[in-house]
Amino acid sequence: MNPKEYKHFYNEVGRLNGWDFSTLRVTVEGAAWNFSDQVKSWCRPADVLLDIGTGGGEALLALADSALLLVGIDQSEGMLETAAHNLGSSGRSNVRFLHMDAAQLHFPDAFFNVVTCRHSEFYAKEAARVLTKNGVFLTQQVSEGDKNNLKQAFGRGQAWNNEPGALKNRYAAELKAAGFARIQTFEYDATEYYHTAEDLIFLLKYTPIVPDFGHDETDFHILNRFIEEHQTDQGIRTNAERFIIIAEK
Repeated sequence: MNPKEYKHFYNEVGRLNGWDFSTLRVTVEGAAWNFSDQVKSWCRPADVLLDIGTGGGEALLALADSALLLVGIDQSEGMLETAAHNLGSSGRSNVRFLHMDAAQLHFPDAFFNVVTCRHSEFYAKEAARVLTKNGVFLTQQVSEGDKNNLKQAFGRGQAWNNEPGALKNRYAAELKAAGFARIQTFEYDATEYYHTAEDLIFLLKYTPIVPDFGHDETDFHILNRFIEEHQTDQGIRTNAERFIIIAEK
């Protein structure tokens, strides 16, 4: 997808589903960390936390007990509509959601103790600017090799044919240039087993893994063949490749 197409896709997904995949029935083997647990380990009760690309706010609301104030931002009005609904249902009083571009954060310098970003674009200089001294930035991103067998089957996909490690290396370099003193990177390539075809279709419908999935009838023929070839006793096998960067200011 080009940026305009992705923005439209993300906005529509936001209204329909938010960034909530909790209903998916999937077994994961080999994941080296849980991003929310990583964030919690860096939070203190008096901290103020910013979440960039918060989506429907599902992950941020789950962190509400970990900090004094949590602010989630997103460019998508559709996502923020879902986030507002989720906030109302949660009863949380220490979480806020704002419409904002990550490239221009409308916050004072050194305002946040922790800044997070999960599977979304960020700008290292802005993240560094709004962080306090000794603050920490954490991001988890989708690596180029994610869902590799699916992309091969369809002949297209998110970061299809991009150089392995390119995104991680670019972000690490940008964080270093922004003045972060200590930067750690970690990676994993886990095996995923989707329990049913419906679970896999839900994933493809609400993520950009295979752009424009389902717009052409041949996509479902390809998917059926993929399921036949990758069906196991545990489910339909693919992979989840992720990296995390922890940068201390």
